[in-house]
Amino acid sequence: MSQDESRLHDTDIPDPADGTVAYDGPAGGWGSLQGISRIFGKEWSSPAAIETLMRQNKPKGFMCVSCSWAKPADYHTFEFCENGAKATLWELTSARCTPEFFAEHSVTELRGWSDYDLEMQGRLTHPMRYDAATDHYVPCSWDEAFQAIGEHLRALDPKSVVFYASGRASLETSYLYALFARLYGTNNLPDSSNMCHETTSVALKKLLGVGVGTVVFDDLSNCDAMFFFGQNTGSNSPRFLHPLQEAAKRGVEIITFNPVREKGLESFVNPQNPAEMLTGRETKISSQYHQVKAGGDVAVLIGLCKHVFARDDEAKREGRRVLDVDFIEAHTHGLDEFEAKVRATSWDEIERESSLSRVAIEAAGDVYVKADRVIGIYGMGLTQHAHGFLNVAMFVNLLLLKGNIGRDGTGISPVRGHSNVQGQRTVGISEKPELVPLDKMAEQFGFSPPRDKGMNTVEACHGILAGKVGAFIGLGGNFVRAIPERDAMEAAWTRMQLTVQIATKLNRSHLINGKSAYLLPCLGRTEQDIQAGGPQAVTMEDTFSCIQGSIGLRKPASEHLKSELAIVAGIAKATLPGGNPKLRWDDWVGDYGLVRDLIEQSYPEMFGDFNARMFTHGGFYKGNAARERIWKTESGKAEFTTPDRLNSIGFDEAPGRYRLITMRSNDQFNTTVYGMSDRLRGIEGRRDVLLINPDEMAKAGLTEGQQVWLEGDAGDGVHREAGPLVVTPFKLPDGCLGAYYPEMNSLMPVWHHDGPSKTPAAKSVPVRIRT
Repeated sequence: MSQDESRLHDTDIPDPADGTVAYDGPAGGWGSLQGISRIFGKEWSSPAAIETLMRQNKPKGFMCVSCSWAKPADYHTFEFCENGAKATLWELTSARCTPEFFAEHSVTELRGWSDYDLEMQGRLTHPMRYDAATDHYVPCSWDEAFQAIGEHLRALDPKSVVFYASGRASLETSYLYALFARLYGTNNLPDSSNMCHETTSVALKKLLGVGVGTVVFDDLSNCDAMFFFGQNTGSNSPRFLHPLQEAAKRGVEIITFNPVREKGLESFVNPQNPAEMLTGRETKISSQYHQVKAGGDVAVLIGLCKHVFARDDEAKREGRRVLDVDFIEAHTHGLDEFEAKVRATSWDEIERESSLSRVAIEAAGDVYVKADRVIGIYGMGLTQHAHGFLNVAMFVNLLLLKGNIGRDGTGISPVRGHSNVQGQRTVGISEKPELVPLDKMAEQFGFSPPRDKGMNTVEACHGILAGKVGAFIGLGGNFVRAIPERDAMEAAWTRMQLTVQIATKLNRSHLINGKSAYLLPCLGRTEQDIQAGGPQAVTMEDTFSCIQGSIGLRKPASEHLKSELAIVAGIAKATLPGGNPKLRWDDWVGDYGLVRDLIEQSYPEMFGDFNARMFTHGGFYKGNAARERIWKTESGKAEFTTPDRLNSIGFDEAPGRYRLITMRSNDQFNTTVYGMSDRLRGIEGRRDVLLINPDEMAKAGLTEGQQVWLEGDAGDGVHREAGPLVVTPFKLPDGCLGAYYPEMNSLMPVWHHDGPSKTPAAKSVPVRIRT
């Protein structure tokens, strides 16, 4: 077997004998159960925890607080995964972060604590105000907090205030939050999507006319092949492993392109299958696994398309076609220019930019050619590059060639992260006024909404650095820890007049304060939300555009907590002038069904009979024009994109310059670190690691266990560094390094982002190693 041929089906577990760190088991299995119990101990097995987990992701239950994977109508007995259980138990912790804790520890002291240790203090119990004179948080009443925040906001220019939303707030809260911001006078509504999948929202909107994926859950059962790019199913959306296992068993070809060997896309043991658990019988997931160089996805996709054109040439000589010419003629625009570019691109260029051989890419291309129904799946490995738009556009090109959008069992499927990050955009969390039905909302609420573009996350960062942002309101999340340019951002943050954080647990963002600062504790999704109208339910949207209802039943962590919706309404009432009879904040807090009526009025085409349908098994589908082959684009058709480059990294190659891939561990969700295990990569007990392949170690003169630093190499004259990090041999492509997010964010320039979407380029950060 030739070297090229041996790389075609490179799905074997990395051999520890090759000198790299590796995990020698599958995803799922006993490891997932041990991972949960190791972190949460007795709380994992308590009756309250078990009862709560049994209701997770089920009708009339609560929706998972971590990822946005689908909640199928035909649900399993245990409809939660390892990370979903961790997120739920994290919220159900018996630990409490009380006023006594803040009296004992100054804010300056707490800044020296790790992210993990901060959140281990447990649930916040009281509204708190930062006292600059003593450098401590002190308790305050809700009325005091609301009135002081309102007074500050009234004194500021609305255009200088940022209303940030993390991805877990409900549709109801998100709708009122966006309404409040616009009533106040601003479209500054960045959210966590700006940091991850804004590339998707911008690219798919321009190319297909919709800003979300076109796949629904049932498509996973009707496809012949799946192509994965840059998505780590095993840690980021583990419940996806169940339909992947079913697909693999029925013979679906799963072709994976990823710089990192992710265990969830290699093999899986279903923890809900007793036979598999007892025997350890694994299901092989990917039939081909190709470790593309970080930023080399454009070249791979050009290579796949080039092979499709070649096979179509062969078919034409036999009177057949590989391309879906009828679909292309009726539904697409721009093929000729794209095809000419692809045909003119040499295989030498493709191999150089991708680090893969022509033989390997053509083998993957043959799977695509033979399959009738293909789904394209991707994650932040495509979106978080300086040319992430082009990554997504090239993937769309590949699918369009054979009509793999707008048929059952086909489509493009970005896998979203946070549980309602997609839904927030649906109901108005957007800095782009053209995406919001402002005319309708003006009529609904009797005001003139602002029409100018607001700040997204990157623009908010620039505004804070420049001293142009006067206040920051955070509806959840850990903004300071999640953004690029962290060191400079923290220094600039304290110049703001006001910072407000709505949260369940303590994190780093709560310790970098403006001149006035408030920490407002809210109910979690697992907890009872009792208002004047009785127990309340909320809704969210999953990654397949289905709307799900959610009801919490656990006793709240503290009698002093308020719901996110009640907090937003409280601040709004204290800020906005009275006298508008259409603003019924107290009524909306008392009955969330009234808020759903408002959402239905604003978005009737998606939310008809909202209250009646919110507990539909599997959720109700809000619709997708591109899935019906209705293209709401400038040309009225799906758009082919002609690439102007062969990589997505945004900087030139140079001796000693590496491409840093930032990644999450298995014991982590976004900036929340549950523990110090990255089991599925074979890394235990620490996060200060630098992953690098043995050949690159030898070239750089490094040894395993050596301490090094990373320095930013963006060429802008700004010194950025992170470390010390422990050199750890790991199976990565040449020229690539791996290290953990958010610790490496200090290396990311705020200006290093995708152009059209401004998504930070966290998957191809230019760095050098300093010993």
